[in-house]
Amino acid sequence: MKKEIIEWIKSIIFAVIFVGLINMFFVPTMVYSISMNPTLVEKDLLILKRTENVKYGDIVSFKSDLKITSSDVKKLNIIQRLYVNTNSSKNLIKRVIGVPGDSIKIEDEKVYINGKLMDEPYLGSPTNGTIYIEKLGDNEYFMMGDNRSHSLDSRYPSVGTIKGDKIIGKVLFRILPFNKIGKVN
Repeated sequence: MKKEIIEWIKSIIFAVIFVGLINMFFVPTMVYSISMNPTLVEKDLLILKRTENVKYGDIVSFKSDLKITSSDVKKLNIIQRLYVNTNSSKNLIKRVIGVPGDSIKIEDEKVYINGKLMDEPYLGSPTNGTIYIEKLGDNEYFMMGDNRSHSLDSRYPSVGTIKGDKIIGKVLFRILPFNKIGKVN
């Protein structure tokens, strides 16, 4: 009996260490909005690689200054509610459009990076708004959703540009739903 208890303790310790190591490099997240349609949809379960090193076109999750409201919490299932607190910061999922040093111009539903028109085949809706940023600062990123008419992103003062240390990680692949499992572009 004593030997069996020791084996159980060893197994539990190993599992805790293993999960801890995995969480140092990877983090799961779920999509809760339509801002990344058609690339990502609500209830997609994603695996992120923890990193601040991102490039154009990467889909990333980052900490915003927006707060989780009680109505946000009501939309979650009972298990998700265990991990969320009202008034804590919202994590958003968006695509990297601009990186440090870039100039950004948005007008007439077109996006220009450093004066060059972006090719954005992934868009779910046109890019509304007019923006001009002369130059992104060091460690500053411009993020937008793929469903531009339904995305709260760097175009809006409540989100703004994102500092690199706010980036949680970039999307590696989708786990759920099973019929869409695989790499996300």
